[in-house]
Amino acid sequence: MMRLYWGTPRHRANRDLIGFNGGTRLPIEVRADDEAYLITAEVPGMSAEDLQVEVLEDLVTLRGKYKEDGAGEALINELERSGGFFRRIRLPEAIDAEAVEAKVENGLLTVRVPKAEEARPKRIEVKAK
Repeated sequence: MMRLYWGTPRHRANRDLIGFNGGTRLPIEVRADDEAYLITAEVPGMSAEDLQVEVLEDLVTLRGKYKEDGAGEALINELERSGGFFRRIRLPEAIDAEAVEAKVENGLLTVRVPKAEEARPKRIEVKAK
């Protein structure tokens, strides 16, 4: 029998386990075009100092930690957003790690991951005789 516990002391003590965020995962959206991947994630109440983006080969890792007040309670809803989180995204093509850009604005983290030159489509000119 599976049980779900919300906000029990034992659950709070383990809330920083890898991949957990108060029992939920960080929702993301990944879009692609010919030039780059665009990864977006909702991170309400977080600033650039609270977030970290890492790139290794074709793997992008998003990390963050929600701020807590002096009493150790989260500034926002304990059940939905507390502790830390991380999310790994493996991209299907080679990327240009040196050109990755990340910004946070109005609670939305946006990461632009350019594709490597060899992963971009090449246009071939068709000649007529």
